[in-house]
Amino acid sequence: MKQARWFIHPIFVFVLSTVALVISLLLYIYWYIGVSENLKAVIQRYQLDPSQFFEARTWVVILILSLLVGIILAGILIIFIYNLKTLQLYRLQHTFISNFTHELKTPVTSLKLYLETFARHRLSREEQLKYIGFMLQDVERLSENISSILNLARIESKVYEGEFTPVDLAKTVRRFIAGNVHIFRDCDISVEEPPGGPFFYPVIVPLFEMLLMNILTNAVKYNASGRPRIDIAFEQQKNSLLLRVRDNGIGIAKEEKKVIFRKFFRGRHQEDVPAGGSGIGLYLVQQIARLHRGRMTADSEGEGKGSVFTLTLPYKIPEVKT
Repeated sequence: MKQARWFIHPIFVFVLSTVALVISLLLYIYWYIGVSENLKAVIQRYQLDPSQFFEARTWVVILILSLLVGIILAGILIIFIYNLKTLQLYRLQHTFISNFTHELKTPVTSLKLYLETFARHRLSREEQLKYIGFMLQDVERLSENISSILNLARIESKVYEGEFTPVDLAKTVRRFIAGNVHIFRDCDISVEEPPGGPFFYPVIVPLFEMLLMNILTNAVKYNASGRPRIDIAFEQQKNSLLLRVRDNGIGIAKEEKKVIFRKFFRGRHQEDVPAGGSGIGLYLVQQIARLHRGRMTADSEGEGKGSVFTLTLPYKIPEVKT
């Protein structure tokens, strides 16, 4: 059935419409030139006054027709691109709903199972603590997913409340890691000293910490080594400041580097991770970076060779007063 409907595919319809319009223009130009030449021949043959006829300005007519057709083609192209993006967004949203429903359903099902176990069996204190630990992990997973959705909605609608405050970025990163040591207790994290002294940059602190949380937890989550390692470094360039987060994780496939920050995108390795993401974490990171007039990029030497996430911020070297 799908093969029988290839003729109604948007791309085929667009190409067919464009070709038909161009052919119509060429035929009309060919007809108009022929009529103009015949009219000139009649005027010369019967020695008529050319002023009694419409003055033949072939090039003007062709130019006007070309402009009109160009406008029509541009309109068709805009509508075509808009429809394709709408279709793509619909597919992405459908995929996201399916994946996110799974992300919500899995911990809920797990919680229900643990609660039923508590209700039906007498458990020792040690077993109770073990199951309570599992339940807390599921609750934290649910909370993270819900928070991501709410934060993304606020950022996209530009209603996120917060003030930009100049902070020492390296000090802020260290304070964030120290405040979340329970999350990163099983990995080694190093923060290098910035070259040339501290870098102060205006940020919305809760959002900047949200960006760090997503990047660092991804580095831990998508890591097959015995002990995850994360190196955070700063680099100053001519008109920008770079914050690099390097890990020893599973790396990024070459074809995923340019699309990893897209909304609802989930890499193929996310399917293999028990607590795989919902596809909005890195998109949220990119939106936070843009809110701070910066951008995020991802690089990797290949699968299994770790990843490097770089936050690039506009930064001018402060002038030294003498």
